Amino acid sequence: MEANNRRSFLKAGSLIGASLFASPLLNTASGKEKNQDSSMPEKPTQRILGTGKHSLKVNYGLGLGCMGMSWHRTFIPDRKPMIALIQKAYDMNVNFFDTAEAYGPWRNEELVGEAIQPFRKKIILCSKFGFNIQNGKLSGFNSKPANIKEVVEQSLKRLKTDYVDLLYQHRIDPAVPIEDVAGTVKDLIKEGKVLNFGLSEADPANIRKAHAAQPLTALQTEYSLISRDPEGEILNTCEELGIGFVPYSPIARALLTGYINPLTKYDADNDNRDSLPRYTPEVVKANWPLIEAIADFGNQRGLTASQVSLAWLLAQKPWIVPIPGTTKQAHLQENLWSANYEFTGDELKAFTEKIAGIKITGARN
Repeated sequence: MEANNRRSFLKAGSLIGASLFASPLLNTASGKEKNQDSSMPEKPTQRILGTGKHSLKVNYGLGLGCMGMSWHRTFIPDRKPMIALIQKAYDMNVNFFDTAEAYGPWRNEELVGEAIQPFRKKIILCSKFGFNIQNGKLSGFNSKPANIKEVVEQSLKRLKTDYVDLLYQHRIDPAVPIEDVAGTVKDLIKEGKVLNFGLSEADPANIRKAHAAQPLTALQTEYSLISRDPEGEILNTCEELGIGFVPYSPIARALLTGYINPLTKYDADNDNRDSLPRYTPEVVKANWPLIEAIADFGNQRGLTASQVSLAWLLAQKPWIVPIPGTTKQAHLQENLWSANYEFTGDELKAFTEKIAGIKITGARN
């Protein structure tokens, strides 16, 4: 896909009046003047999701979203380099890896399960349940207790492990009371097959009900500079209850990196961006002022657009842990370096106000 590379992006950007991402990757500065070496620190900083016995310590405050290594992106990389990428992430002290039965379906769990074998007991492995899968296709929701138990058994086999550190309900199933879902996961925790419970894209009412039945460690929901829906009631509920927050698509499926441009083409057979309103050529162009604002902030500080986007999320709350995905080791390194940047108070205020003043076109789904 020739349009989907950074060189093609620079060419395409000139067609619509943008000049982005010429900033050097290696020269990160910050308001607190942290040095950015060519290798990651031996002892990375940590962030904590959840509270008490259902808390998890995440290195860098960043995890690795593994979905795109085998599903929902226009190309599917060869399996061997993706296994190497996951193992490289571990070598770089990443300890939080995210997958789901729905990704593929099943293929991503198999990939992750094979990759993590040498260090399984030393990482936090996250997976999800909640979809009805028929003939290899997602077909509605299914969080019936019997299905949850069956899904977990099959996920454990694919992941080549006997427990999952953090198990999310992928989406709320309106046909099953959330208390029944939480109670089923509570039973799995007692059996040792699951250690911690999470929800994804849940509303405050369901968060509260689930948390009362089985303490939640984290809520996973889309959150980025272009998708700020969780701000307000969702984040306030998590803060009140001591639940961590895990933004997925923190760089908006590459949109905030400049990787996506109005010339980008998607493979409808393996890329959900083809069906999302914000990724049409017209809407990408309409939202270009946001991309320019992110790039301008980064260019003046030696940061890439990805680093700005991730650092901004990290600056929102100390219990936020984004899970950017990638298929490239260079981008893995780039994303982890974002944890080194700390906004000053004035910087954060000014940048957030500037972003808030930019009109966003198109729904996220």
